[in-house]
Amino acid sequence: MSVERQPAFETLAIHAGNQPDPSTGARVTPIYQTTAYVFDNAEHAASLFNLEAFGNIYTRIMNPTQAALEERVAALEGGTAALAVASGHAAQLMAFHTLLEPGDEFVAGKQLYGGSINQFNHAFKKFDWHVNWADSTDPESFQRAITPKTKAIFIESIANPGGVIVDIQAISTIAKNAGVPLIVDNTLASPYLCRPKEHGADIIVHSMTKFLGGHGNSIGGVIVDCGTFDWMASGRYPTLSEPCESYHGMVLGETFGNFAFAIATRVLALRDLGAAISPMNSFLIMTGIETLSLRMERHCENALAVAKWLEARPEVEWVNYAGLPSNRFNPLVAKICPKGAGAVFTFGLKGGYDAGVKLVSKVNLFSHLANIGDVRSLIIHPASTTHRQLTAEQRAAAGAGDDVVRLSVGLENKDDIIADLEQALTAST
Repeated sequence: MSVERQPAFETLAIHAGNQPDPSTGARVTPIYQTTAYVFDNAEHAASLFNLEAFGNIYTRIMNPTQAALEERVAALEGGTAALAVASGHAAQLMAFHTLLEPGDEFVAGKQLYGGSINQFNHAFKKFDWHVNWADSTDPESFQRAITPKTKAIFIESIANPGGVIVDIQAISTIAKNAGVPLIVDNTLASPYLCRPKEHGADIIVHSMTKFLGGHGNSIGGVIVDCGTFDWMASGRYPTLSEPCESYHGMVLGETFGNFAFAIATRVLALRDLGAAISPMNSFLIMTGIETLSLRMERHCENALAVAKWLEARPEVEWVNYAGLPSNRFNPLVAKICPKGAGAVFTFGLKGGYDAGVKLVSKVNLFSHLANIGDVRSLIIHPASTTHRQLTAEQRAAAGAGDDVVRLSVGLENKDDIIADLEQALTAST
């Protein structure tokens, strides 16, 4: 008996979620630019609103272009289902809104994107949700940070801005022993370099604005339900394990099983908080994903070349790129990201804060802006921009000290990238 072949990553990136349009035969999923959808009859409408049937009601909750994108990302991550939303921040908000009650806590690695640190430290307090910080380079620190109120652990697979490769497997073991889900932000790695589910993640989030979209033209976020967490086991997650008043006492965890979390984030968090992704952005991101594997290969190749070159520069104090054999996180690359260490990394200038500000003002090919994951090479000085709201101690802990410059190495010719950095370093010193 022949075994049915499972499509490879590159094939899924092009075909998952995409079928010819049934009404027109269009090969590419159209942009369904509509707000609402006609019901077959009253019974059909009632079944949709009661979650007895799947289908479209209103684009704030679901849209056919969005659905195709969700199916594609879920396939690439190996999840059971996904929910696309307006931004990466929205994805984090929707995920925690489904998990937490007022007074609950979660543990997060302190090596995070500065916007996530602000969201967790400040915005989440208005919901009475509280973060306890751990060190992503020290898995045991997560164990020490857990309290009886802890409901989740949150990490990045490759931490931004420092480019730290995180031992997902070790932290997953701690989460499982504590009976809480592990949430992994896989933005910097993308599922091409790392599939967190294979290392024990239960929920995956992305800012699709970055490498998934890849072209700096659209904003979106996504939540992937890995289908690995038993929401009914402990009674600690009432949104999923207790009768839901919004749906006539339905218990979502019982009804939807291993994709219950994805359903709950859609029909409760997204429905009521409203951070919907637009059909246009869904279309652009889905188009970007089609070339994800090719782009990530070139991103990694270029980033390694630039990192090696920077190591030899007299103006540079240190380079933190896990792809370098000299890097302390290099042994984890083979375990967590065997296809490469990504495109984003940091380096330190001997002149500190002033040298960083001068450098970003002298580049020509690089774009000085607050984004990563573009086909274009990007540069930023985090201490004066993305991490400006943090204290000096918080910046240092997040890998964004005063001397730090972050690069997101693009797809240009690597010699052109290096030449631009060379002239900028020379000009700024």
